[in-house]
Amino acid sequence: MSGSGGLRQLLRGDCHVHTDWSDGGDPLEAMVAAAAAQGHDYVVLTDHSPRLTIAHGLSPQRLRRQLDAVGAVNEALAGTGFRVLTGIEVDILPDGSLDQEPELLALLDVVVGSVHSELRMEKAKMTRRLLAALAHPHLDILGHCTGRKLPVATDARHAARGGTLRRRAPSSFDVDAVFAAAARHDKAIEINSRPDRLDPPSNLLRKAAKVAGLRFAINTDAHAVAQLDWLGNGCARAEAAGLTADRIVNTLPADELLDWTRTHQA
Repeated sequence: MSGSGGLRQLLRGDCHVHTDWSDGGDPLEAMVAAAAAQGHDYVVLTDHSPRLTIAHGLSPQRLRRQLDAVGAVNEALAGTGFRVLTGIEVDILPDGSLDQEPELLALLDVVVGSVHSELRMEKAKMTRRLLAALAHPHLDILGHCTGRKLPVATDARHAARGGTLRRRAPSSFDVDAVFAAAARHDKAIEINSRPDRLDPPSNLLRKAAKVAGLRFAINTDAHAVAQLDWLGNGCARAEAAGLTADRIVNTLPADELLDWTRTHQA
């Protein structure tokens, strides 16, 4: 899948990227250099939160050290026109709370919240979980909202064990209520560009596109340098759903993106 339309050319950054601080395969500096080479203005660093121990999620202490590392990288980038924005992919816990200290979340530029556990939760409970997360003042983007996985190899390691790849069905929740809440709180729904996610599924993406005022973020969820090219997948899906650039938050310049995220804590 590729995004050859105009939307790809209008993206100013990627709001969901991992490094080897958590479960990414490449260091911060390499991911930043590759993101800058895409012609973008910014990249948002969103390594995992503590509860996701399998992904080496960042404790509060490690996240503080990462913020210092990002500051050093931005000092080195001064004058280039490119910047690294601070962020996290924070786990949405079963009660809808976010898996990181609120004081730390308040310091971050962009917070992506995603469900990584109890994905088979009963529909009404999952709905309440997502609604609580969307109402949280520190959450900006709801990541890969259904949690589905497709049996697609995304790198050489996955290809080598291709016979063991499995499909994971999407979680069940009241999509009308969740999308309406996202619009009401002015939060964005992620269009995840990973070939093994492509989340939300096309039928839900078309439904979401019809919700007045609902914003979206087209992200790679990249865990390696080569995966930063996946944005075209999300752009093609957004265009197929009829979405226009004014509804995509990462078509905004960095300062305007930050103006938007700050409204959630106001």
